[in-house]
Amino acid sequence: MRLAVSTLGMPGEGLDRAIEIAAGHGCQGLELRLHPDTGVHSGLGAGERRSVRERVEGAGLEISALAGYVRICEPGPDEPVIEALLADLRLAADLDAPGVRVFPRGDDPAVGARRLKAVSGTAGALGRRVYVETHDLMATGAAVAGLLAEAGRPETTGAIWDLLHPWRHGESPAETLAALGQYLSYVQVKDAVSAADTTPVPMGTGSVPLDEAGGLLRGAGYDGWVSLEWERTWYPQVAPVEEILPGAADWVRRFTA
Repeated sequence: MRLAVSTLGMPGEGLDRAIEIAAGHGCQGLELRLHPDTGVHSGLGAGERRSVRERVEGAGLEISALAGYVRICEPGPDEPVIEALLADLRLAADLDAPGVRVFPRGDDPAVGARRLKAVSGTAGALGRRVYVETHDLMATGAAVAGLLAEAGRPETTGAIWDLLHPWRHGESPAETLAALGQYLSYVQVKDAVSAADTTPVPMGTGSVPLDEAGGLLRGAGYDGWVSLEWERTWYPQVAPVEEILPGAADWVRRFTA
């Protein structure tokens, strides 16, 4: 497994500081949150995109994923969703990120599947993938796997297993991994106080079954990205991500096959 860190954990920090933190704490990758606050988003011009890529690669890092906010299953017209996702996929190609994270934000797999099919041709031509996170109205591995099965585009779609959300919705790590199976493309790791209180805490000090999940991933031979998603943007009172990264790096080392 390869360690990355999300810029979600670095509110107010610029890209150069994010790169410094990632490179200085044993990360091989940087997960870039797409938002005007971070300076990375689909509105960047060609020169700005080139600068982002060169700065990340110049520090010996890879961009592990783009954390986008497209709502793939949200009710409403398809066109705005498709256009936004295509813009993010083109940004991913320019930055050499392997894929773009999307949220469900709806519970009808037919809606999301239709949109995933619509962008599949462009995603394939660009060599990029769409990663659906276990989140919100499709928080379990079973729900996301159902969406991806209906889309039927395994070459351009995949799943992000956020270790918190399926568990807090009653799905065990073993059940999540079994459900995601071939779709598992990316892992986001974090710890939290409890299923009811999702305040972030240092790795191994909360209630998320991290050791169980790590053992299952090792047993399955998972060798992809593991990104620390330290949600300091939403919980500004928690410690800086620099204090949490050593625990995440230790977790990756312990469970790398």
